[in-house]
Amino acid sequence: MPQTNEYYDLAVIGAGSAGFSAAITAAEQGAQVVLIGHSTIGGTCVNVGCVPSKTMIRAAETLHQAKAASRFHGVEASATVSDWSAVMADKSQLVSELRQAKYIDVLPSYESITYREGRARLVDGGVSIDDDFLKADKVIIATGSSASLPPIEGINDVPYLTSTTALELDHLPASMIVIGGGVIGCELGQMFARMGTTVTILCRSHLLPSGEPEISEALQESLEAEGVNVLCSAVYKTITKNGDICLAYERNGTHHDLIAEQVLVATGRRPNSNDLGLEEIGVELLPNCGIKVDDRMRTTRTNVYAAGDVTGRDMFVYMAANGAKIASENALNGDSRQYDNSVMPEVVFTDPQVAMVGLTEASARSAGYNVKTSILGLGHVPRALAARDTRGLIKLVADTDTSKLIGAHIMAPEGADSIQTAAIAIKVGMTTDQLGEMIFPYLTTVEGLKLAAQTFDKDVSKLSCCAG
Repeated sequence: MPQTNEYYDLAVIGAGSAGFSAAITAAEQGAQVVLIGHSTIGGTCVNVGCVPSKTMIRAAETLHQAKAASRFHGVEASATVSDWSAVMADKSQLVSELRQAKYIDVLPSYESITYREGRARLVDGGVSIDDDFLKADKVIIATGSSASLPPIEGINDVPYLTSTTALELDHLPASMIVIGGGVIGCELGQMFARMGTTVTILCRSHLLPSGEPEISEALQESLEAEGVNVLCSAVYKTITKNGDICLAYERNGTHHDLIAEQVLVATGRRPNSNDLGLEEIGVELLPNCGIKVDDRMRTTRTNVYAAGDVTGRDMFVYMAANGAKIASENALNGDSRQYDNSVMPEVVFTDPQVAMVGLTEASARSAGYNVKTSILGLGHVPRALAARDTRGLIKLVADTDTSKLIGAHIMAPEGADSIQTAAIAIKVGMTTDQLGEMIFPYLTTVEGLKLAAQTFDKDVSKLSCCAG
């Protein structure tokens, strides 16, 4: 293998959010860092994930708001997609601007970061990149994830869409099958439906299966009210293309064929752990192909760390950046920091939004808690009443023995901006009584947390405004 004279304190493989977080953290501590990118700089979030999908979701929301304007008597509005190519160009421009501002333009600010482009592999003493050897004391793997395929006969023979290619379509499809009822399936399924596509979402169990069943049911009702066809408990059989795409499935013991112009596969993501030389160097993988790490982000190979989606857990950009920062600090400073996801907020950008933090009722019981819960429909939240939009609910999970809040789950049009309050309450060990006694601003969605906390002991329908 050709040698180079390059030596680094830290090599970071992957130039997405996690990789940049690790490299910047190391550079701020005076380390010499090589950041190795492959494909488009910036990774999934800015290029094909969070940024493009959320701006498209917001665009589709304006169409829905126009259709829903008549909920206010005397108000009428209309909106349509007048130019799909312009919508896509607008999305692409935002992606390009953020990639430039938050990634490409950031690199010159750190003289101790060397950026290299190429395919990297781990080798003894460092990293090889396109057959050049770079010596590095420590290595952090942050290569992210990519869309995974379900084991459906014929899936490789049809032109399926992923969350990436669905946001690159040159025209708005007339109809779409969405395979998978998780975060991506729900978000993009609703977005395309609001844009004008006839959408059917199929899932093996129910929508958002890791969350609370009450929220899953309420979200399904909300999507169906907008015209999205939701088919839960479906067993996928075969998929073929003869003109349009045909998905054969079974449901309740009956065979069905579903036909549409496009099919979007949204059945999860797979860690990008292939072709990195991991097995040869002694880095162990998990059954889901994620790199096995401990609470210090260490792999099973000394001096090799991993962070972000490639670890196969907590696949959120903010957790990737957080884990990479911890990995970088530990690599350079003796493994003193621990990774903690116990108060990790999650958001699903459907409308209503779904947000959660802490334990579900089921996971709390499995963990041995003596559980109590409260469920508050948005019909009891003044903000929702004033907005004439009571879609959703708030569910709180508490430890009966201590009354401490241990989980919060919100489905509300503005639920995402409320979940961090619950996260802070859980982090500091707040009881439901303490949360219910706090002063919240009136006519806000977050006030629903106060009312849900009071619901443990009171009938909030018998309280006047702000009486709590």
